Amino acid sequence: MNRLVFYILLTLFPLNIFAQDAYTLFDKQGKKISYEKFLNGLEDADIILFGEIHDNTLCHWLELQILKNLEANKKGQVIVGGEFFEADDQIIIDEYLKGYFSLSNFKDEAKTWNNFEQAYLPIIQFSKEKSLPFIATNIPRRYASIVAKKGVDSLKILQNEVFKWIVPLPFEIDKKLPGYKQFAESSAQGHGFSLPFMVEAQAIKDATMAHFINLNRTDKIFFHINGSYHSDGYEGIYWYLKRKNSTLKIVTISSKEQKKLSVLDKEHLNIADYIICFPEDMTRTK
Repeated sequence: MNRLVFYILLTLFPLNIFAQDAYTLFDKQGKKISYEKFLNGLEDADIILFGEIHDNTLCHWLELQILKNLEANKKGQVIVGGEFFEADDQIIIDEYLKGYFSLSNFKDEAKTWNNFEQAYLPIIQFSKEKSLPFIATNIPRRYASIVAKKGVDSLKILQNEVFKWIVPLPFEIDKKLPGYKQFAESSAQGHGFSLPFMVEAQAIKDATMAHFINLNRTDKIFFHINGSYHSDGYEGIYWYLKRKNSTLKIVTISSKEQKKLSVLDKEHLNIADYIICFPEDMTRTK
């Protein structure tokens, strides 16, 4: 679908009409549910982990609509956070949200992903408009790269100042978790590092995101956006959050692509509290 036509359709048609062909919502058992029921299931959460597909256009649009609906219903009782910003950019984000400088300055100063303007800028702008806190949760990429090459213990050589941007060390890594085992297998090709270090790099991302969610969490709903693989199967960020506080009410969302949207594929059952299925040929952000 042409991207311009796609956005025109999104503008002209209400969510519940356009959604009939664009995506399908399922609960964990694979039962189709309405958007209204889905939204109701989010509103009592302490933390929402929206597992996205990073380059899926409709997925990004939908997470913005969910955020708008949450804010409309909760009136300032929402905190936003995302994997797509690294923790050492927090001061830049705070200053931009307070209006200290222009968007152009912001993009020059912060480390933004290639698809930032299409995918994530609307989230930032909505947070700015509604005065919602936005928390950068990810470990700075340069430190994750060090871990991938040399392991977590190699971070000990860094200056003390950098540890304010990383989960406190040491932290627990359970390499027997199915998600990490699968990640190790999928990383076996195309990497020059040993598999244990690749898993450690993934784990420190998950643990750091959980750390900054916990650090900034209040009695408001924390709406966090991350790649689905960081919370699928109730692992990753979810696992670290629960290890810290087992009483947290965490609702997980997983985004998946399927050839057919009428029935949830078996491999996606029980992967999250809610699964959003999109067409495999959905328009991509760049």
